[in-house]
Amino acid sequence: MIGCVVIGRNEAARLPATFASVKVAGLASVYVDSGSSDDSVAIAEASGAPVVRLDPVRPFTAARARNEGLDVLTAAYLDATYVMFLDGDCRLDPKFPDSAVTALNANPDCAIIVGHLQEEQTAPSIYTRLSAIEWSSTTGEIRDFGNLGGIMLARISDVRGVGGFNAAMIAGEDSELGVRLSLAGKRVVKIDAPMATHRADIVRFGQWWRRSVRAGHAMAHRYTLHGASKLQDCKRAYWSTILWGGLLPVTAFALAPVTQSLSLLLCAAYGALMIRMTGHFRKAGAGLATAWTAALFGIIAKFANFIGLVRFHIHRVRGTTKLVEYK
Repeated sequence: MIGCVVIGRNEAARLPATFASVKVAGLASVYVDSGSSDDSVAIAEASGAPVVRLDPVRPFTAARARNEGLDVLTAAYLDATYVMFLDGDCRLDPKFPDSAVTALNANPDCAIIVGHLQEEQTAPSIYTRLSAIEWSSTTGEIRDFGNLGGIMLARISDVRGVGGFNAAMIAGEDSELGVRLSLAGKRVVKIDAPMATHRADIVRFGQWWRRSVRAGHAMAHRYTLHGASKLQDCKRAYWSTILWGGLLPVTAFALAPVTQSLSLLLCAAYGALMIRMTGHFRKAGAGLATAWTAALFGIIAKFANFIGLVRFHIHRVRGTTKLVEYK
């Protein structure tokens, strides 16, 4: 049996479509709510799905929501073998669960199957295009676990076998799960099939910036956990963020008074990085304008990522957890 765990926080505008898509796919579902102040819970209850309200005494995280939702799902449906994890801002393709299960059954060492995630073009903008680029990746076995998002179909025994999602992570818990599964000898595969439609609703630069800060926090957490493993998870991204988002600009501006501003010429390196990143996106199939835009925002993201990286280490020293919300 395939069950579905839907998680959400203040997604009332999107949840009806989410539950409708799950119903069309014929999946039994559980909804987990992280302290919504809108009608999310009422919408979930109207759909007939059992509702789990996370206790606000502990920090809300998507990892915690998925773990608790899976516990309720397997208690309610003892024959559940597979779980579809779905966010409340997504619509599931009704054919994907069966296609994913077929792929899992054909590959016993495979723990997770994902497909193509499409960004909904409700209000086309630069941020919609950036999200679409983010979801784009090639099919086959996933080795860069940054390409593994929270929308996935998994074998429950495999997820449980590695302890589920890391509830201490405020973001990147999906990618981190993939790393642990890989270290345990399991595979994660993307098949050539539509999986879901996503609606980011990022319409302002501030939202995109906060999301990038959160991504930096997640990247630093993953590197701390698994950077020294055989996978060297996030090692390159971690040190690249320190270089481009922190060390280079700080050095250039700190030395400006004693170098008659000649040190600012170091910033020309961003031009070279821009050219390299544009070429990367062009090779991936993006048009020139889209590739240039993605490269520009990729460079800006370095600074936001660096802030997130620093915040992670501050929180780590203090032993605190603080969510970074962008919606």
